[in-house]
Amino acid sequence: MGKLFLGFVVAVASLALVESLICNRCSVSVFGFCIGSSNVTCGDSDTVCYTGKADFPDIPSFNGFSNQGCRANDTFCNGTTTSSLLGINYTTTITCCSSDRCNRVNGAPSTKMTFTAAVAGAILASVLGSML
Repeated sequence: MGKLFLGFVVAVASLALVESLICNRCSVSVFGFCIGSSNVTCGDSDTVCYTGKADFPDIPSFNGFSNQGCRANDTFCNGTTTSSLLGINYTTTITCCSSDRCNRVNGAPSTKMTFTAAVAGAILASVLGSML
């Protein structure tokens, strides 16, 4: 009976982990560099990953600010608004997605090569290079 209960608990825990969405998190990014990037597990099943970016068209040399993380799916997603602050116009764009780490960090792809895959690729290239 104890093994059956343990199996049930493991199955439920596995399903809970599968349902959790993992997003890239960045509190603020300036000049394209994220300050303190990390991953965050979204707690609610009705959340999405997002990237928010504020651009200042009146200041073309400034890339603006951005942030990333989790947000409720019913909030403003995949749209742009234009506003003004102290006479300076800016646009805010929020992009949402719903797969693990789908919001990119600093424009880099969200899928990163693991150390093991990099070492395996290097060994494979070395072996194939010596055979040719």
